[in-house]
Amino acid sequence: MTDTTAPLWPAPTAAAPVDATVALPGSKSITNRALVLAALAAGPSLVRHPLLARDTRLMIDALRVLGVGLETEGDDVRVTPAPVRGDAAIDTGLAGTVMRFVPPVAALAHGDVRFDGDPQARLRPMGTVLDALQALGVSIDDGGRGVLPFTVAGTGAVPGGDVTIDASGSSQFVSGLLLSAPRYDKGVTVHHDGRPVPSQPHIDMTVAMLREHGVEVDDSEPNVWRVEPGTVRAVDTVVEPDLSNAAPFLAAAVLTGGTVRVPRWPAATTQPGAQLSELLARMGADVSLDDGALTVRGTGTVLGIDADLHDVGELTPVLAALAAVASTPSHLRGIAHLRGHETDRLAALATEINGLGGEVTETADGLDIAPAPLRAGVFHSYADHRMAQAGAVLGLVVPGVEVDDIATTSKTLADFPGMWSALLGQDTSA
Repeated sequence: MTDTTAPLWPAPTAAAPVDATVALPGSKSITNRALVLAALAAGPSLVRHPLLARDTRLMIDALRVLGVGLETEGDDVRVTPAPVRGDAAIDTGLAGTVMRFVPPVAALAHGDVRFDGDPQARLRPMGTVLDALQALGVSIDDGGRGVLPFTVAGTGAVPGGDVTIDASGSSQFVSGLLLSAPRYDKGVTVHHDGRPVPSQPHIDMTVAMLREHGVEVDDSEPNVWRVEPGTVRAVDTVVEPDLSNAAPFLAAAVLTGGTVRVPRWPAATTQPGAQLSELLARMGADVSLDDGALTVRGTGTVLGIDADLHDVGELTPVLAALAAVASTPSHLRGIAHLRGHETDRLAALATEINGLGGEVTETADGLDIAPAPLRAGVFHSYADHRMAQAGAVLGLVVPGVEVDDIATTSKTLADFPGMWSALLGQDTSA
């Protein structure tokens, strides 16, 4: 759904090639995993340089409701674990990590924990997590719907054990179970049975972070993850910049023939957004990583791309915007799971780009995009931060694009409009 009460945001058109250094806030994916592990740990710890945006604040609020102490200390968050508290109500907003990572934590509570969220959140599939928790010995009341709202009836402990799920809809189904597994009596072994799990790097991230906290994880067998019961060691975590949020800013360099630098770009990471460097190079950019900064330079040419984005689906909206103004056709594949995100991103992208005069065709698992001259118009966000970012990217080279509900970008960037204006050298102080 779109917020019909939100004012339209005139997407700025670039008057010249951009030349900017963009300092990105912390990764949402790492921040929310770090917060959950810190909440389950054996002692206090710090999450350093976390992202503080809507999705992470919802996670902080959810863990506080469950009795965990969380206090900001400068740019950091100090987490003090406590026994998980029941008789609570949690607002998930539209945050997939909150609605899928927190119920397994709430299962450790003494008492009921009720979950609900934004209206759009009630459309996002939750049955995989809820059915898995019930198979592991947790009582769930969801009215048989497999979506929000639902109640987790905690008894203070979870037996755990083996569970088989179909995680082809989201890697978050696997990660959510693994994060709390060391606190379950028998740990958890998750077996995936279905089409390949999307966004595998996010599961790799979860496994790596569990190991950093001293948890024994065996992922040597394909589609099987075994977490042994045991102590979650308290570890201070330094959060990397959110590489996926670099996508619209780096795309601006490609579209305008300019240069954008992102400092603190990790040389090695489990973040899927790291693949931006390869993908943008294939679309015609010059890309280099020097002295810890990724630099993308536009060459004046934007090429179409034939790419399997199964593991990097979150990059699809911005890449689709680039493809819509490329000089050659594009085929974006392996992303059928995007139909179950904040909105059906495939249908939304086709509808909005075509509404501006584009030529986008939905396929069974992706989008075919042909070059076409675009025109002014409204680009609807569907309360989806990645859709709003795509609209902003198109506005760089298509005068008269207006994005509805640009505020939805606060889900992962507290002030995207301000950062976008700074990228273009515009003064927002007046």
